Amino acid sequence: MDEVDKFKRVASWLREADGLLITAGAGMGVDSGLPDFRGADGFWRAYPALRKHRLTFQDMANPRTLVKSPTLSWGFYGHRLKLYRRTEPHSGFQVLLRWAENMPQGAAVFTSNVDGQFQKAGFRADIVAECHGSIHWMQCSEVCTDAVWSADAFEPVVNETECLLLNAVPSCPHCGATARPNILMFGDYDWIALRTEAQESRLHAWLASVERPVVVEVGAGKTIPTVRNFSERVGARVIRINPKDSGIAAHRGIGFAGGALQTLSLLDDALNGV
Repeated sequence: MDEVDKFKRVASWLREADGLLITAGAGMGVDSGLPDFRGADGFWRAYPALRKHRLTFQDMANPRTLVKSPTLSWGFYGHRLKLYRRTEPHSGFQVLLRWAENMPQGAAVFTSNVDGQFQKAGFRADIVAECHGSIHWMQCSEVCTDAVWSADAFEPVVNETECLLLNAVPSCPHCGATARPNILMFGDYDWIALRTEAQESRLHAWLASVERPVVVEVGAGKTIPTVRNFSERVGARVIRINPKDSGIAAHRGIGFAGGALQTLSLLDDALNGV
């Protein structure tokens, strides 16, 4: 199938669908200027202070680092929190919102991203499932309770040269222990998953109401294939958008080798007959 036929086929899928499931990995945010941490070198370009310590993303996204060095761990997470707060979602999010408005059953989102960009772009919070949690929520590192709370009141001050938090490390309001992001880390046995479980329960209820779903998967890689696997479990009409890993079996869907914004814009043109 050539590219023209692929675009025509996908446009027909979008017209015939009664519900849009958007699945997204880190590649969704690249066109907004967010790093995707692809490999150690990619991570160190985003966080050069950690190169000299030879600390990788897996090292930093680990509860042991929080225990050993709370100011370093929160320097990393505090920087990310500030970055996500000031980042404006690219216009590809608006393309997906328009498609969702034309679906009889609307849309739902399943994402491994912790950045809250879908909500910031205008997607209702109750249709977004964040399978790895969210940096905009906190929990107790000692799990004194299963409560999670908003990070809105925390304004991190970060020395970006050293990746160190300069103001006070956030604490649990219940016991005073160090607080941590409500994010699933590597080797993490203390993540409180209740918020994500509630989101996924709503998502599965929505999926049960949809008869003809179409899946638009954007920027989900193979390293941690949670999103890709979920996309393929849902149905046989998966639109996979990824600059390097766009391959998908023909009976599962159609792949497009490209970035999020450009490919979504081209698909939107095809849908509108441009």
